[in-house]
Amino acid sequence: MTGAKAPERSLAGIALFEGLPEAEVAAVESRCAWAHFAPGEQIIDRDSDNKDVFFVTGGTVRIVNFSTSGREIAFANIEAGGFFGELAAIDGQRRSASVVAVADCDLAALSPMAFTRILVRNPTVAMRVLQRLAGIIRVADDRIMDLSTLRAVQRVYVELLRLTAPDAAVPNLSVIRPMLSHSEIASRASTTRETVARVLGQLALGKIVERKGKALYIRDRLKLERLAESTAPETFVTPRLQVAAQAGE
Repeated sequence: MTGAKAPERSLAGIALFEGLPEAEVAAVESRCAWAHFAPGEQIIDRDSDNKDVFFVTGGTVRIVNFSTSGREIAFANIEAGGFFGELAAIDGQRRSASVVAVADCDLAALSPMAFTRILVRNPTVAMRVLQRLAGIIRVADDRIMDLSTLRAVQRVYVELLRLTAPDAAVPNLSVIRPMLSHSEIASRASTTRETVARVLGQLALGKIVERKGKALYIRDRLKLERLAESTAPETFVTPRLQVAAQAGE
């Protein structure tokens, strides 16, 4: 934790508390410990016995884990207005993942006891936490299915599709903006950076994707969807793509 910048001590932008009376939010603020973290700085270690809940009042954090070989597995990015750490606060167990700062971020930490009191006294807040936990379970189910049924190259296709959004200028065109690094995509798809680089190169050769500046345009979304859904080695537009698919990388 760095002391280079004093965090703004306000929970006004935290979605979990939206609609609560200002006095109640102010009471929660008074119970929080505030901190600033620099990019790359670790906030929580997976083996930590800390059970506080953290509210992101500025910046972005990443929830990660590491395989036995040391490869980073990214679970989610949480931006300003979000929160994390509720699992340990609720069940009293150790942390299930590590958390690092992606960019400069400001955090407010609340003790598990104070967090539990808020849930008991505010059904609306409790329901929002339940909805978040339900979302985590659904995402975990999808990831388990991907790992159980898809080859590494297919997981990269699926992750690219998850990251796309309609292009504001051309509504029928999908784009990833800004495009993540190969390492970040590999972390999300549970594969290696080299596999991601190879897949993107092959998709570009097949004119399925096109890189422009900091954006990746999906030129043939239907083709990419078919590649992601195929249960057999695909016949691609180039021999190199077919060899990669049959290798099941």
